[in-house]
Amino acid sequence: MKYRILVLLFILGSTVFSATLQHDGSIYGIVVDSEVRTPLIGTNVMIKGSVLGAASDMQGRFSIKNIPPGNYTLVFMYMGYERRIITDVIVRPGRNTQVDAAMTVTMVSGESVTVTGAYFQKIEEAPTSSVSFSNEEIRRAPGSAGDVSRIIMGLPSIAKVNDQQNSLIVRGGSPLENGFYIDGIEIPNINHFPMQGASGGPIGMVNVDFIQDVSFMAGGFSAEYGNRLSSIMNMKFREGSKESVEAQLDLNWAGFGGVAEGPLPGGKGAWMFSVRRSYLDLIVDAIDIGTSVAPRYGDFQGKVFWDVSPAHRIYALWLWGDDHSTSDQETGADNDMLYYGDQDLLQGATGLGWRALWRDKGYSTTTLSYLINSFDETFYDTGSKALLLDNHSEESKISLRHISHFRLDKAVSMDFGLDAQRLVNEYKNLYAGTHDATGGVIEPLVLNKNLKGNRLGAHVSLSLRPTNRLSITLGGRGDWSELSGQTVFSPRAAFSFKFSDRFTLNGAGGQYYQELPALILAQRPDNAQLDWPKAVHGVIGIEHMLSESTRLSVEGYVKSYDQFPMDAMQPGLFLIDEIVYQYGFFTGHGALSSKGKARSYGVEIVFQKKLADKIYGMISGAWFRSQYKDLEGVWKDRVFDNQFVFNVEGGYKPNSRWEFSIRWMGAGGAPYTPMNLTASAEQNRAVLDGSLINESRYPTYHSMNIRVDRRFQIGGSTLVAYLSVWNVYARKNIAQYFWNTKEQRQDAITQWTRLPIFGLEYEF
Repeated sequence: MKYRILVLLFILGSTVFSATLQHDGSIYGIVVDSEVRTPLIGTNVMIKGSVLGAASDMQGRFSIKNIPPGNYTLVFMYMGYERRIITDVIVRPGRNTQVDAAMTVTMVSGESVTVTGAYFQKIEEAPTSSVSFSNEEIRRAPGSAGDVSRIIMGLPSIAKVNDQQNSLIVRGGSPLENGFYIDGIEIPNINHFPMQGASGGPIGMVNVDFIQDVSFMAGGFSAEYGNRLSSIMNMKFREGSKESVEAQLDLNWAGFGGVAEGPLPGGKGAWMFSVRRSYLDLIVDAIDIGTSVAPRYGDFQGKVFWDVSPAHRIYALWLWGDDHSTSDQETGADNDMLYYGDQDLLQGATGLGWRALWRDKGYSTTTLSYLINSFDETFYDTGSKALLLDNHSEESKISLRHISHFRLDKAVSMDFGLDAQRLVNEYKNLYAGTHDATGGVIEPLVLNKNLKGNRLGAHVSLSLRPTNRLSITLGGRGDWSELSGQTVFSPRAAFSFKFSDRFTLNGAGGQYYQELPALILAQRPDNAQLDWPKAVHGVIGIEHMLSESTRLSVEGYVKSYDQFPMDAMQPGLFLIDEIVYQYGFFTGHGALSSKGKARSYGVEIVFQKKLADKIYGMISGAWFRSQYKDLEGVWKDRVFDNQFVFNVEGGYKPNSRWEFSIRWMGAGGAPYTPMNLTASAEQNRAVLDGSLINESRYPTYHSMNIRVDRRFQIGGSTLVAYLSVWNVYARKNIAQYFWNTKEQRQDAITQWTRLPIFGLEYEF
């Protein structure tokens, strides 16, 4: 209560002070060529529906001042380039809003252009399976609470497994197959309470107020990206304010904290940072409700940049998370937890970057980063209280990455790059003897090992435009790892053919490799000899512009997997999926072979309308299959195989103060292996039926999330309040069946039922 009173007094005091400030805001930014990143001088920037506007200067920068607070749409026009429209530009009293625009050279010249996709940002390196989201689209999405991964879950390329985890299951791939980058720096995991060796967690760690935009590639991505089988997510952090010091206080379900930003001395750079902490443990302690679980987590992130010259910029970036959780056996039993224990996790990424523009020829980005994941955790079985895991691991990596892009002439451009990594992994772990999913005995394992090695990679791509309508990209990359002593080569290709201003045919394909997680390689000496798992992508799709702000896309894909690890003692199980249905990777397995095969294929449809006036939304659906081939030659469904997903989401903004949004998601039931009830009752623990692996399905999943946002202009400050309700009609979606040792029967763990989410943002 004392904390609440202090925060309230601070807000009231700041409101009184800020009432004397300038109520108008401003929009500033830079306009560049999307291919070579050079500034576009003299670009016309207009606020749609008004007479306000500006032209970009010699550095491509523009500034529009004295704008009343509200929600605006910007229109960018430059001779020889496609028109660009950016919606959801929020102008706040007394503050500066950054909007950067990358414009694309028009592909069709000398013709009358009536309809373009000006509202949709193009991802040049990924003509297929790609989508972009702005800061505001992420912030306001119902059912996401500002979590980047949860808004991605609304796409048809993502399988639906469990509300309580934001793991991305992309076109049949497991959570370990996804890559994340912020401003060119690789981030192993962007979530609190991360899964070791994979991506995903219960709640996102990246502060959405830092994000300028996000691009997501669900397949067929370019040779620039290696060591990932399924998807790439690229995030760009915005610049801090170069005009004045600004601050913001936040209170939402993720915790409470603040953001501060301002200019560097001399006006050639800016800084911004945020600090956040969860508050559930404070509430539990304050009202003394006993043994309920109260995880504690926090994060610290920031960015600093300095423009050495108009052509050269250096920047620093950091993202650190600190997570703790404690639970006892009583808590585990009361909350239907399969495991209980203590967790102390630390993860972080710190990086330096140098971006150079080479006149009108191209650009290059060089980054040096340090990444670390530290795990201290002890888990026990809730039913028997038996020790399952005592994990003391530290995984770190130093990474040097360089990427260059050069335009050789109007029809030819080239990308190339190098990356080098030094990996240091230390494990002091105990895996207790237990039983596997089908009742077999798992021998105990003591892992006390340091695993160190280097990894090198290189790529090159050539992009050709033989006609105004056709573009082709051919490339490849090579990767070598000292940990496994292997070298792999990955060819890639993509094309885009524009039949008309409205209709485009896109395609992409290639070969992708990913080294197994170091935790797997360390568990047995011969595991290091396992081949890198491989995936071959094939994607074909069409885009049809129904209007400037409305797009229909249809895409089909095939993914063929090979060289996954398998255990001859468990010939019916696909071991890489253990990360989904049990804690940890491959503990207690015998000798593994690289004989695992899998496949996924499907068709996806997306109808999307950007916010051109007051209404926006997206309707999407997919039919797909995700299967693996066991060692006996039988094809079986993987645990992600929903078979279909269907999503509807959208919103209505009657004015700049109110916004109403909704999301409905539905999916087929995911496969699971039923219990052998007789054996489970005899042993009073879950024993799965090994003859029926993944042959049963959970009930169909569906839920609805709604959200209401309200903006208040208080003098020179802004208060944003929102209320969201997840799973409005309280659908009891099954997350997992388990054996209830107290009642000695099979029971069910449900996903989130009705869950109210609130948030407050005070900007001053």
